[in-house]
Amino acid sequence: MTFLDIVWNAIQIDWRGILIMALIFIPLEQIIPLHAEQKTTRKAWANDVFYLLFNGIPIKLCFMMIMIAAMATTDAVIPQSFHAAVTSQPLWLQVIEVTIIADIGFYLAHRTFHAVPWLWRFHSVHHSIEEMDFLAAHRIHPVDQIITLIASLLPVYAMGFSPMAVAVHALIFHWQSLMIHSNIKLDFGPLKWLVASPHFHHWHHANEKHAYDKNFAAQLPFIDAIAGTLLMPTRAPLAYGCDDPVPELYHQQMLYPLLPLLPNGKDATTATSDQTAPQIPGAQQV
Repeated sequence: MTFLDIVWNAIQIDWRGILIMALIFIPLEQIIPLHAEQKTTRKAWANDVFYLLFNGIPIKLCFMMIMIAAMATTDAVIPQSFHAAVTSQPLWLQVIEVTIIADIGFYLAHRTFHAVPWLWRFHSVHHSIEEMDFLAAHRIHPVDQIITLIASLLPVYAMGFSPMAVAVHALIFHWQSLMIHSNIKLDFGPLKWLVASPHFHHWHHANEKHAYDKNFAAQLPFIDAIAGTLLMPTRAPLAYGCDDPVPELYHQQMLYPLLPLLPNGKDATTATSDQTAPQIPGAQQV
């Protein structure tokens, strides 16, 4: 496969995957909704469909180029004997290890995006969602997504886990991401401390002060429990979104984090919400 073939595959829109996604989540959000009053064509749904169709293209291309450069460095540092030991493990064990390592990386990157004001401007695009559903998982600025993916997957690739283990993890991650953003009433009961659910992640998006800077993990809530950032009340959040002046349309949201760099732009430190205040690791926000 040539480099052009890789690029062409990266920019293809997976229409079958989108159809399967819609056939699964749209009915579930009607049958067991967390917020029954929410409509399928909720606020800004068309904008998030645009994200779904086109946002993956720049993310895939940039991530691929950065990872090629990064792996050239890590391959020279980590011995092949270590790679061989990792890939010799059973697939199921590799998948578990990949999930834990990747989610720790995700947690650290995610928490950093909340703590650093300029990075928050990129992440606030995702937090501008005011009604949660499976489409909401796609509203994310490419800079946010690329940095988070690198923090999650670079250690995994560098350690030499098998491509199949990484692929299985990626598949699980993708569908779990759709699920935790969806408007589905689901908390997994006693497994809620182990597997991220809509109930867990919706509280991360809650626009309620006691919920700010909580539930950073993507898949494993026990990471938040260990770090002291776990929050799972029994009720559902009353409101979502953030107080930042994030514009409504895709092209505006792409430019929004860069406004402080323009001659007439605002200073990045004056455009952040209470959610951006740096937190001491393990501290509880009140």
